[in-house]
Amino acid sequence: MSFPPRYTLESHKRRPRRRAEETQQQIVDSAVEHIADVGFHKMSIAEVAAASGISQSGLLHHFPSKAALLTAVLERRERDDNEFLFGDGTVPLGWDAFDALVSLGARNATRPEWVGVFVRVSAEATESDHPAHDWLRRHYTSTRRWLTDALEHGKSDGTIRADVPVELVADNTIAVLDGLQQQWLLDRPGIDMVRRIRAHVDGLKAAWSAPHPGG
Repeated sequence: MSFPPRYTLESHKRRPRRRAEETQQQIVDSAVEHIADVGFHKMSIAEVAAASGISQSGLLHHFPSKAALLTAVLERRERDDNEFLFGDGTVPLGWDAFDALVSLGARNATRPEWVGVFVRVSAEATESDHPAHDWLRRHYTSTRRWLTDALEHGKSDGTIRADVPVELVADNTIAVLDGLQQQWLLDRPGIDMVRRIRAHVDGLKAAWSAPHPGG
């Protein structure tokens, strides 16, 4: 089957762009592995380039600095997590939000390299001059806002008690998630991250679920 010339020409035009996107994908994949192992500060552009099968100058053509490469890694993480949590266009609220965290934990348990990136970068990025410092602030602000909205929604629809300490529950949940990720990286065979996240969520439900009418 033949195609009108304009379609054939368009496909040829797109091929370099697709190749560039594939190269960038490979670079980011290699950077993820590298950052998970040694952190951002010790990340070597030369080693990431070698692992990606390109020259150092070739890598810098796509990502002109270490900071730009880190930004691409963190943007990929945010995009993937947002797609997983909110990909159908709805935001889980009430206890559904906390159940979604359990599902996210189960997914992360299959991606240790991404857990490693988060643990290492978040530890480094507490320094104000770190290129991921603002990203880390946004991460915690948005996560806290989502969990706060989830709890307020549960209060409104009568599934969560009106006296729930919203700020405390949201902040403690974030702390549990972060702490478990770090412990899991240290001792994966000994730490069942998903079971512990589920235990935390079940404990919150037991403590703060509103009683059923007439119950």
